This record gives sequence, C-alpha cells and structure tokens, in this order.
Amino acid sequence: MPEFDDVDRQLLRMLREDGRRTFSEMAPEVGLSVAAVKRRVDRLKDAGVIKGFTVQIDHTKLGWGIEAFVELSYAGTTPVGEIVRTCYTVPEVQAVFTIAGDPDALVHVRVRDIEHLQQVIDGLRRAGLVTGTKTLMVLGSWTRHA
Repeated sequence: MPEFDDVDRQLLRMLREDGRRTFSEMAPEVGLSVAAVKRRVDRLKDAGVIKGFTVQIDHTKLGWGIEAFVELSYAGTTPVGEIVRTCYTVPEVQAVFTIAGDPDALVHVRVRDIEHLQQVIDGLRRAGLVTGTKTLMVLGSWTRHA
C-alpha cells in the first residue's frame, strides 16, 4: 500500500470541497507544480483512494425535502445479500448499511412528503423478510469534508 502524506490529505480535502477544482488552482495551495499535483491525484486514483468525482445535489430544490433513516429488522436466518436486495429496487433509498446487532440494517431514504415516506416504509415492510421497522426523521445534518 502506498504511503500518503499531508500534501495528499490537503489535495483530498480540496477535491472533497470542490471536485471540479483544477490542478492549477490546487498547486499553489500545496506548494507544488501543476504536473506534480496531477501525478499525486493520479496516484490517489490508481491506489483506489479516489473512487470517482460526483456532484452534490440540493434535493429540497427537486422536491425531495424529507430525509429519514429507517431501521429494518429481519428474521434471524436472512442472508445479508437479501437485506440489500430488499432495498435495491426502491428509488427513494439512498443507501443501505447492514449493521451488527439490532436492527439488522439502517436505510437512508429521501421522499417528497410524509405521505410519500409512509408509502416507502409500507413498501419496505412488505418486501423480503422484514419483521420490524423504526423510522428516524432527519432534522438537520453536517458532513465532515476533510
């Protein structure tokens, strides 16, 4: 595994803040040439540290202003793959986290309104071997970008 230093971490922080930032914008901030920054970013991509570049979307402006986490419990013999399959086809599901303990999974969803949330939860309850749910609505959030 390649070693990473403070300059690599600075480059990663800058790219997390703005994935469209150019090498020439980053170079003076880390004290390297444009070519050296490109080589480092390429090395981070080749090592799998950078998996891709994405866009950040304001879902509220698209009408999907409610965010929630749904805890899912399953029958004790349910394979982990089945837990993911339960949620895979539900477009409102943003992510599925299989976890140790009770519950078995934590599902991140985005919906238009409370009625839509109820429909999504009802759909999850009918899918697979779900034995119970608990819903936690998001009031606000913060994400670390470093």
